[in-house]
Amino acid sequence: MHAQRAYLDYNASAPLLETARAAMLAALDAGGNASSVHAEGRAARRLIEEARGAVAALVGGVAEHVVFTSGASEAASMLTSPDWRMGRAPLRLERLFVAASDHPCLLDGGRFAPENVHRLPVGRDGLLDPETVRAVLAKNAIAGKSLVAIHAANNETGVIQPIAEIASVAKQAGALFALDAVQAAGRIPLDIADLGADFLILSAHKIGGPKGAGALVAASGLVMPEPLVRGGGQEKGHRGGTENVAAIAGFGAAAREAARAVDLMDGVRALRDEAERAIREIAPHATIFGAAAPRLANTSFFAVPGLKAETAQIGFDLAGIALSAGSACSSGKVGPSHVLAAMGHGEEASALRLSLGLATEVGDIERFATALRGIVARGAGQDIRAA
Repeated sequence: MHAQRAYLDYNASAPLLETARAAMLAALDAGGNASSVHAEGRAARRLIEEARGAVAALVGGVAEHVVFTSGASEAASMLTSPDWRMGRAPLRLERLFVAASDHPCLLDGGRFAPENVHRLPVGRDGLLDPETVRAVLAKNAIAGKSLVAIHAANNETGVIQPIAEIASVAKQAGALFALDAVQAAGRIPLDIADLGADFLILSAHKIGGPKGAGALVAASGLVMPEPLVRGGGQEKGHRGGTENVAAIAGFGAAAREAARAVDLMDGVRALRDEAERAIREIAPHATIFGAAAPRLANTSFFAVPGLKAETAQIGFDLAGIALSAGSACSSGKVGPSHVLAAMGHGEEASALRLSLGLATEVGDIERFATALRGIVARGAGQDIRAA
């Protein structure tokens, strides 16, 4: 095993930032329950509210409309429910529309009945067509409100959706619009109002914060889903349970860093492009999925004909390189990528994902290229562990 490794799997989880770690340690030392009125409790509450402001600022939101959760999947589960409230009045959502290439936390449809979940098709480039979205909404229109919930940027391909256009289509159809911004945060500019989103989903560990913290950011507090977790009324009654002060403090610190990172993505893009030049040189017949569409600067999802991604991933790991064979939530499973299948590339089931960050260096890309050259040279489909 290599003493020095190249970490190229930021879309799975970004390394914990030192500022986030320091904020977490300080919060652990502070102690206190944020619901308590004594000095220790007020200190914990102050840490939470400072983090809430930082998370809101990252997406142009308002602090009082940020609901902290245990992660993005919990935030998505809150949203994908037919049971909502408008003020104090109950509100029933009748339909859920998700992109066929969405993360499973949206794609599974949450608590909607399967017959009320409709998948929006994407093109071979991974993009949703706003006019196709309009047609699907019109075809399945019924009395009552619906929810359109899609990803801002795909976790496997990095393809960035035409967010504002789809938001406009959803609003014209009278639907609520929710955006999974987990991969987009800190990588592209996000402003909840400018995007036309009613809700954003965020995750701390994708931006250098701790695992186990996420947020649902609402454009306003008028329309909200019924609580998924009920308890002592924390988070203004939207999410019960004693707050994880340390994780939330780390999330806030990471959000401050992510707000500054957006302006530094050109350097990351240059490294990504260098990696893709190496891929094309070493394997001229390789496919880079979504390359013709707008993509996150840090992401490349590629397949080399005849090369088994799961086997190649082991070879890269042995060479001291961490990358993914598809989404981290499903990379341990054998089977095709649902994202590629949705894009019409079902036959290209074996793909590898590079995802970079601000700490990625030229040497990391050079090491990747050297390892790829060796893996390809040993023969497509060969068991690398025995090579």
